[in-house]
Amino acid sequence: MEQGTAKPVLIFDGDCGFCRRWIAGWKEMTGEKVEYAPYQEAGSRYPGITEEQFRRSVHLIEEDGRRSSGAKAVFKTLAYGGRRGWLWAYEKIPGFAPLAEVFYRLVAANRVLFSQLTLFFFGSEAPEQNYRVSRWVFLRGLGLVYAVAFWSFDIQLDGLIGENGILPARDFLNAVAERFGAERFYLLPTFAWIHADNAFLHLICRLGIFFSACLSAGLLPVVSAIFLWAAYLSLVGISRDFLGFQWDILLIETGFLALFLQPLHFWKEPPVTYRPPRAVLFLFCWLVFRLMFSSGFVKLSSGDPAWRHLTALSYHYETQPLPAWTSWYVHQLSPAFQRFCTGTMFCIELVFPFFIFGPHVLRRIGAFGLIGLQAVIMMTGNYCFFNLLSILLCLFLIDDGIWGTKLLKKIEEGEQAWDKLRVPAFWKSSRARPWPRFVLWPAAACLFLLSLNPFSRTLDVKIPWPAPVRAMIQAAYPFHLTSGYGLFAVMTTERPEITVQGSLDGTNWKSYEFKYKPGDLSRSPVFVEPHQPRLDWQMWFAALGGYQNNPWFMNFCARLMQGSPDVLKLLKSDPFSGAPPRYIRALISDYRFTDAEERSRTGHYWKKGPEKMYLPAISLRR
Repeated sequence: MEQGTAKPVLIFDGDCGFCRRWIAGWKEMTGEKVEYAPYQEAGSRYPGITEEQFRRSVHLIEEDGRRSSGAKAVFKTLAYGGRRGWLWAYEKIPGFAPLAEVFYRLVAANRVLFSQLTLFFFGSEAPEQNYRVSRWVFLRGLGLVYAVAFWSFDIQLDGLIGENGILPARDFLNAVAERFGAERFYLLPTFAWIHADNAFLHLICRLGIFFSACLSAGLLPVVSAIFLWAAYLSLVGISRDFLGFQWDILLIETGFLALFLQPLHFWKEPPVTYRPPRAVLFLFCWLVFRLMFSSGFVKLSSGDPAWRHLTALSYHYETQPLPAWTSWYVHQLSPAFQRFCTGTMFCIELVFPFFIFGPHVLRRIGAFGLIGLQAVIMMTGNYCFFNLLSILLCLFLIDDGIWGTKLLKKIEEGEQAWDKLRVPAFWKSSRARPWPRFVLWPAAACLFLLSLNPFSRTLDVKIPWPAPVRAMIQAAYPFHLTSGYGLFAVMTTERPEITVQGSLDGTNWKSYEFKYKPGDLSRSPVFVEPHQPRLDWQMWFAALGGYQNNPWFMNFCARLMQGSPDVLKLLKSDPFSGAPPRYIRALISDYRFTDAEERSRTGHYWKKGPEKMYLPAISLRR
């Protein structure tokens, strides 16, 4: 037994680049718990170990003087960093220890080969992959997405769910309270139970913007994350048709996971050197996999011929809910190129998600492929904050090796400058206190199990869940902790557009113009993302069905006949100048992009077919 040490010391070959690379990763994992020293400097302190033994293997000297080498030394070192599974297997599983030692000797004897393999699969950085910068960037980006989401809804709130809006939140809450009694607080978790008037709903949105700024600035991290998740969940619950899109649910699920990216700090975020828990990183990667793979799977499983024959993108750019001006140009590209792009999209959505759980080099390829796809979608349409949020989620496939050490040092310098300011001590960075394992790991296991239910439904796989699991799924449902995803399972090949008209006498009709959806044939489509004009979006869905299936549309028409100022603010213009019409009707016609020749001749971006009646003339009862 060697002489004891103040803390465990791992002795390695300092002349071996392969050893130095792995040691760098282990240093990140174990922190201050283990000292690392090359034998060329520290070997003389341990005369019981020869130079040849140092060259053949690493040696771990523990506090009490016990010495271990080879695979056992490696596993003991990993245990100090929280990776106790390998040491348990080494000591408990019969046959594991000799196999591990044989493999260790094989690697040690072929360090050049394994060093090249390490470089190929893990890049130039240490094999212990860190996502410190990605976590730091993600949280700031998430704060930005939250701010956009709350701001976008805040400026439309009065006309959508306000007291004189299309679907008043107060009326809905009263109906829920009458039917469900005290159970309503669980079935519909929302701050609006406190108050449902316009002022209080605006307060929720504006506090959301405030805490979004706090999250981006790294202030009040835990409080901000909890409030943002609860506030957006509150708005989704009471907004029904206007705030229940897949990206709204995705933001809720992402926001809940983000709670566990934050250590239990009250005032200020921990330093950028804080390493996110592995269980949380896995859940984010699993979310990216479900989101991307499901998007490709539903397109094929629907049996839609446009997707099967790779012709879907020949329709997509003109039939998507809110085209941008770039959509007109991309639509003019040849059918062969559109088929190529469709095939590329399927490759990215169905193949690249599996790279997420592959070797390091494949994770990087998967990350850039998925981010590239979202960037192209963002440049050719208006999908509010969805693409930005998807790109942020893909950051958890990008390790610190890609960001580079310079960025990490810049962030650290900024944090050190903050700590030098004359601010109260409680505002300064302090030692990160991670979530307790007895909380984190059960929570992660439950979230993963909950996510299997919607994902299996997306894949049309029936799982006979035990009664306790079914009860847990039912209990979690109102909180949208997990969800199924998959957009555009069936491609719309036509674009019906609704024109809403009003009349004072039932004979002369004037049309209402919407801010962003197609109407005037010569008006260019515009970029409006990351803002989402919720009424314009719902008009796209209403055109795909009848007014009988869209009760909100009848409420919208009623508000127009009442002359509601809040609803009229959602429109581009009021043809009646504040004096409400007596009658409302709606016409529907097919819209198509013009080609280059027709646009040059007429100046129109759109052409439309014959108009048909969508909603016959109606009026309010006296």
